[in-house]
Amino acid sequence: MHFVRTYTVVLERNEDGGYTVSVPALKGCVTQGQTIAEALSRVQEAITCHIDGLVCLGRLVPSDCNNVQINVETLREAMVMKVNVSCSEEGLKVA
Repeated sequence: MHFVRTYTVVLERNEDGGYTVSVPALKGCVTQGQTIAEALSRVQEAITCHIDGLVCLGRLVPSDCNNVQINVETLREAMVMKVNVSCSEEGLKVA
């Protein structure tokens, strides 16, 4: 059975072009894309893979965070948004 989870992501424009996108609730879940659309598509895949890895290791899967802190002094340009991913319930332990 599958269900949809929603996570907050931070999309940053890189100096040399393209975008880096991270998921604050999932430590270490980061990816990149040349366009905003590509970066958002890749982060959905990264979130799914990250959750699958946590499930395989028997770890709790964090819920989305309520607060996102970003340092506006070090960012050129950033957007904070929500993305939805489809996940399997099998073996899922939600924090």
